Amino acid sequence: MRLMYWTAFWIFLLDQVTKYVVVHWLGLINDADGRIAVWPPFLEFRMAWNRGVNFGLFADFDMRWVLIGVAFAITGFVIWWLSRIGGTKWVYVSGGFLIGGAMGNVIDRLLYGAVADFLNMSCCGINNPYAFNVADIAIFVGAVGLAFLADDKKKAA
Repeated sequence: MRLMYWTAFWIFLLDQVTKYVVVHWLGLINDADGRIAVWPPFLEFRMAWNRGVNFGLFADFDMRWVLIGVAFAITGFVIWWLSRIGGTKWVYVSGGFLIGGAMGNVIDRLLYGAVADFLNMSCCGINNPYAFNVADIAIFVGAVGLAFLADDKKKAA
């Protein structure tokens, strides 16, 4: 379990540091265009405040406190579940990725009222309108890791 908590801590810290550097230090929050070309056309920093869930769904509703509650509920469930089933170090790392990412987005919702998304990837003439952040990547990696690596020892008979 300690590995899960340390992984969550480092993912959380990485998420918050990257958001601070890109949004405040590089000034993306104040940029009139809200874009910084990093590796055109594949990667750019594009400021997007996500008030909803994935891809801005339900952004027209005040979902901030609901989404904070959901993040805490999922975090609590993952901690409880992994303490019950145990697992390999990769299961705990996956849990840490998911928890660290979820808490990184919770902090954004508490500080800004929305999640600070800034990574945008496009390629081959396709202009991706969506942005994401390190926490979103961590949540995805953690969820996939838990789905494929966790074994709750309940095999079908």
